[in-house]
Amino acid sequence: MTIDTGHAAAAHLQNPAHYAQPAEPPPPGRRVVMDVLAGLSIAGLLLPEAVAYAGIANLPPQAGLVALLAGLLVYAAIGSSRFAIVSATSSSAAVLAATVSATHGDGGAQLAVAAALVAATGLLFVGAGLARLGGMSDFISRPVLRGFAFGLALTITIKQLPTILGVSSHYADVPRVAYDLLAQLQAWNWHSVVLGALSLAILFTLGGRTRIPATLVVIVLGIALGYWVDWHHWGIRVVGTIDLNNVRFGLPAFERTEWLQTAELAFALMLILYAESYGSIRSFALKHGDQVVANRDLIALGGANIVSGLLQGMPVGAGYSATSANEAAGAQTRRAGACAAIVIALIVWLLLPQLARTPEPVLAAIVIYAVSHSLHWEVFRPYWRWQRDRLVVLAALAAVLVFGVLHGLLVAIGVSLLVTLRNLSEPTVSVLGRLRDSHDFVDVSAHADAKPIPGIAIVRPEVPLFFANTERVLSKVRALVAAQPVKPQTVMLSLEETPDVDGSAIESLRIFAAELRSRDQRLVLARLKPRALAVLARAADEDTLQADALRELSVDECVQSIMGPAGKGAA
Repeated sequence: MTIDTGHAAAAHLQNPAHYAQPAEPPPPGRRVVMDVLAGLSIAGLLLPEAVAYAGIANLPPQAGLVALLAGLLVYAAIGSSRFAIVSATSSSAAVLAATVSATHGDGGAQLAVAAALVAATGLLFVGAGLARLGGMSDFISRPVLRGFAFGLALTITIKQLPTILGVSSHYADVPRVAYDLLAQLQAWNWHSVVLGALSLAILFTLGGRTRIPATLVVIVLGIALGYWVDWHHWGIRVVGTIDLNNVRFGLPAFERTEWLQTAELAFALMLILYAESYGSIRSFALKHGDQVVANRDLIALGGANIVSGLLQGMPVGAGYSATSANEAAGAQTRRAGACAAIVIALIVWLLLPQLARTPEPVLAAIVIYAVSHSLHWEVFRPYWRWQRDRLVVLAALAAVLVFGVLHGLLVAIGVSLLVTLRNLSEPTVSVLGRLRDSHDFVDVSAHADAKPIPGIAIVRPEVPLFFANTERVLSKVRALVAAQPVKPQTVMLSLEETPDVDGSAIESLRIFAAELRSRDQRLVLARLKPRALAVLARAADEDTLQADALRELSVDECVQSIMGPAGKGAA
């Protein structure tokens, strides 16, 4: 249940060995037994992480337990993936903390804001599912997710250090937190440091080599040690009272403007949760040849978040490592998640006072261990090898570290969109010529044996035309036409890269056509896609862009229609 918004899932998707044929399912009775055993196994992983992630969100521990039970039960009832485990995640906890921290007031006020935000996120999920927007996570590019995930993992790790070091820091950005910790070196609680270090050593030793739930082991050891050691005497804080009696059903009485502001923040949280959940669900579906329904999963995630919000819980999503642990434990159906919920409910019912004795440095160590799986520099290597999106990845990483989680994500998305717009606005235009005696027209600068057609200047914009680039592209076309040694009678634009045109592009093309007509030249638009052809046909007239100049035909067919049947031979 880490913030792996793409690294581990991408490794599965890129490895053909993981695309397996569906295996023969075990007998029904055996499947039930396997689901029960899987539920028992993952319960030991999920319970301590839920309490730990509540600490990240600055919420009481019961918020994590409520979210865990809501996510497991609702997704088991509605979801489509047999492996997905829906519970609190570190990424959503960090975003929630960044959002709620801006709210001034006591713990009750912040809890109300958190509940409203989680419920609003759930409503947006359900609305997206009903509107069949299963691909909405594509609005955040994968390079942004990679940089965001790494930066968020680093942020969460550093923000857990004050708990392990026994000091406090009230800064939100990573550089100042790190500096503040170093400035308090003399105040570090070395008993807390030793406890945290031992917990991390156990987690990395057991977690990397065995199938024992390492997080449950350190929780049990921490609680057991507390019966012989007075943590308060050593200056080490414990979780404290986990009060499920105060869990209330309902939403805060917000004004309309407050709900609108909450919905805006919920949209960012929804995108993060769905990007993370979709990667987990999709990768294991491909691995086992399962069929999943994206819109159904949107509704399931929405229902889980609505229930969690109504009970003052945390946001929930399908984290990769919990889903991976469920698969590794042998889960066969969504019944495994329901079994895990039953086991967790029994533990909470019978052992709640013992959970309250958990030392906070142990929980901090669990969080660091959970997010450590996302701290791999290899995730950036492909972008350097491909020489693509390097600026976007680094901007996402730096933005999270400097501006915080929520604003960092928004900045990273903004940088991604600006880079995309910059690339699309570049006036890249190729001059085309016939390749030897073929029907192919190619860039004359890249093919020495491609020859221009006398009397026809054929140019191809290499980007789709839209409001931000049409004028710059046409300016480049004007320059290329003016540079022709002989004035062409026809200027042909090959618009295969433009699936549709907006109002700005239409106006610019009409003006360009009128300019050519004033110089006794003609504009022809070739290779028009159906939508572009339809809208340009509506905009055509006799004075500017004529209807007979709009062609779906290939460049070769347009040339032949202009020059006549012998056009090719004459060329």
